[in-house]
Amino acid sequence: MKTVEIPFQSSSIKADLPDQVDVLSMKSPKPIPNEGAAIESALSRPIRSRTIEEIVEAKSAQTPQAKAVIVISDNTRPVPYKGSNGIVWPIIERLHKSGIAMQDITILVATGTHRAMTTTELQSILDPRIFLHDISVVNHDCKDSSRLRYLGVTNRGTKVYMNARYLDADIKILTGLVESHFMAGVSGGRKSICPGLLGEEGTYIFHGADILASENVRDLNLRNNPVHEEALEVATMAGVDFIVNVTLDHRFRLTGVFAGDVVYAHEAAANRVKEYVAIPIDTPYDIVLTHGGFVGINHYQVGKVAVVVAQALKEQGHLVVVADNTDADPVGSLNYKTVLYLLKSFGAKRFLQLIQSPDWTFIPEQWQVQMWAKLFAKISHDHFIYYSPQFTTEQYQLIPGVDGNVLLDDGQPYTGSLNVVPKIFTHAIEQASNKLKNAGVDNPRIAYLADGPYGIPQINCP
Repeated sequence: MKTVEIPFQSSSIKADLPDQVDVLSMKSPKPIPNEGAAIESALSRPIRSRTIEEIVEAKSAQTPQAKAVIVISDNTRPVPYKGSNGIVWPIIERLHKSGIAMQDITILVATGTHRAMTTTELQSILDPRIFLHDISVVNHDCKDSSRLRYLGVTNRGTKVYMNARYLDADIKILTGLVESHFMAGVSGGRKSICPGLLGEEGTYIFHGADILASENVRDLNLRNNPVHEEALEVATMAGVDFIVNVTLDHRFRLTGVFAGDVVYAHEAAANRVKEYVAIPIDTPYDIVLTHGGFVGINHYQVGKVAVVVAQALKEQGHLVVVADNTDADPVGSLNYKTVLYLLKSFGAKRFLQLIQSPDWTFIPEQWQVQMWAKLFAKISHDHFIYYSPQFTTEQYQLIPGVDGNVLLDDGQPYTGSLNVVPKIFTHAIEQASNKLKNAGVDNPRIAYLADGPYGIPQINCP
């Protein structure tokens, strides 16, 4: 047997797996030894950009009491915003030392179409010094038209309604994490703007069925990726003065800090990520086990690992995903649940035909269900096992796949515990192996994807 550690939101669980299981892990990049010094160095020597101090000087010459906005990600991204590797306070210090008053600095949460963060949640992710000064911390609201302003239409037809508070700022700074992203290639950079600060209607084309159907919409790919291209066009329309993006290892330690131009600093971060997250494999697997990662606070977010795994899974292979869905609603929004149930009811082929029909009315968050459909175009629903300790029996009825609790012994199902995960893995391997044996596969290839949505299996990648 071999022992693996399954990471969850606030803890980890050890599980014993058969020796023949391949443990697929991304490379272990060397973390930055002095994180604070690395952040200061990146800010002092930005990539193809003026420094923050030089930007403030130029803007203040035009507007004596210039206002600054710092855009941050919400709690679905493990961006370091406090502690020794916190990236927001060093930005604030430089703005303030350059003459920007604390009351003229706004922290704007790029929620996109996600719900607003609560005060408690904001306090948990941000440097406590922010709350000791007169700095506003504001959630973006994609549905509040009074806080949006129309900028125009992109080449693909996206109607750009942008957060007005962002547009009204004289100095616009984006922060975020660059990691693999199953739609945009990588996160960070332009995504803080689109969809981070976009009005809801703008997401209809950006996350539309036709764009997402492109074969170039995949992890680690920016080349001819329409999602990336659309996001960058919107960000250019809204304007960006400076970005501070980071890359992290699997323990959320800094592996790189990239400050400067929204295109070039972001591309440098993307290249850094590619160095260690791609996992080369020779052939796909019959059975894959994995987890939802830090991002998997609800079923909506776990869709990211489903698309990652699909690349490593044989046609009609078997997949097991466990996730610690700690969000207030462990499934997702009503829109998401509605469209997800259509996928469950119709199957992937009919579902994709439906949402690409000219008669279909776009429903926000259908995009995540479309990405789940990429998995179920490859395997049937009964080949997918899902377990979340937060799910009720009713919530399992909403999602495609098999309720992981059915694999547990009497007295163990629906206890709300992560401790049953090792048994679910063991029983799932036994069940899938028996099914495969009946289908003529005596020695199934089995893999555990150790990094969840963060490590990207790629067949025959260099």
